[in-house]
Order: sequence, then structure tokens, then C-alpha cells
Amino acid sequence: MQPLKNWDNKTWLSSKKYILYFHKFLNKKFKFNSNTKILDIGCGRAHIISFLHRKYKFKEQPIGIDIIKNKNIKKNITFIKTDANKYLKKNKRFDLIIIKQTVHFFNKKKITFLLEKIKKSLNPRGKLLILSLKIKNNRIPCFKKMKLKLNESLKKDKKLIDFIKKNLPNYKLSYFKFKVSITKKRYLRMIKDRYISCLLKFSNQDIKNGISEINLRYSRKIQFIDTLLCISFRK
Repeated sequence: MQPLKNWDNKTWLSSKKYILYFHKFLNKKFKFNSNTKILDIGCGRAHIISFLHRKYKFKEQPIGIDIIKNKNIKKNITFIKTDANKYLKKNKRFDLIIIKQTVHFFNKKKITFLLEKIKKSLNPRGKLLILSLKIKNNRIPCFKKMKLKLNESLKKDKKLIDFIKKNLPNYKLSYFKFKVSITKKRYLRMIKDRYISCLLKFSNQDIKNGISEINLRYSRKIQFIDTLLCISFRK
């Protein structure tokens, strides 16, 4: 699969408003202090852990890992280009591990190993948060072919999420919701940039046709609720 490079590049996921809302959500799940040690698996440009570090001034920089080193990664975090399973073999310990909109890139075998390593990598009372797109009634604006591909992907995600829940005893389930308001022009740019994994294998003509379809279907301002499923597990 082509690398996903633009999911947090000038999208609502990188906006100040989104980061603030997401921080409020995190703050209900975990109590931060200056001693908190954080690992973000699939961190992208590290907008979230960078914000947390600025706010709480951790004694140790949060660590973000990703298999892609994008441009404009935040400078106040420690970024490591690596695979999660390889990194967790180092046996470092963390108070909070975040896997946000990344877990669908793993298969069951890799997820099994990942969860085993994460359980060992959490400090006592440490917490794991896994966030993934809401599966039912997802509201992401799509053109027809994109919707079919997204639904196909979400069906696979459901099986993976169910598998994860079976492997995390006493997990808790919740939802993060964010009201997106974006210009159609900006959203068309995001589609052209293939901001979501279901667009990665589309041909240039598919993208061109999809942009035309979105352009006809939506008004100048696009609004919807972006909802993430959150699985939380405490050691």
C-alpha cells in the first residue's frame, strides 16, 4: 500500500480547535502531570503529543513513532521512524500509549504481538487508548466509489476491533466527536492529496471523477460530525 502522508497535513485533524477538543477528551481519560511518559504509535506530524508537551511541560519529551517521516514533524517531541512492534522490543515503560487512526494498518498477528508488548510496556496504572473511525453510520463526505471503499475498509476494521476487545480484558468503550466545518475547496484539496487510506489505491482519474462528484453534491461549506471509537485499557 502507498504511504498515507496527508491525513494530518492541513486537515481538521491538525487544526487548533480539533487539538483542543481532543485534549479535553484525553483529560477525561487520563490525569496528566509533568512526570507522564507518553508514546504515540503512528504519530504522523505529532500535533497531539506536541500540544500536550507544551501544556504540561513533561520532564521527558513524548515519543512519537511512525513508519513514515513526514515533513513538518513537531520539534518538541522525540520522533523515531520505526515499526511499533520493533520499537516496543526495547522494553521502555510508558504511562500513556496512544494509537490513533492507525490500528487498521495492522493484521491480527501483528496486533496480537503489539498488544502483548504494550501490556508489558505500560507502567502500573498506565493506560492504552486505541482510536479508530466509527464503523456504523460514518459521516465522512464521500463520492460513490470512495464510499464503497470506505465501507469495505470499515467492515475489516470491525473484525479487528472485535479482536482487540477480546484481547484487552476490562476495556472501556467511548466516542470522541468533533463537528467539522470546512470549505468545499479545502476538502477537494484533501481528496486530491488522498488524505484517507481508502483513497490510496485510486487512479488519478478516479480522484478526478470523485472531485467532480463532490463538487456537484455539496455546497461551499461542508459540515459533518467526525466520530472516533475509543477503546481504553488500564493495566
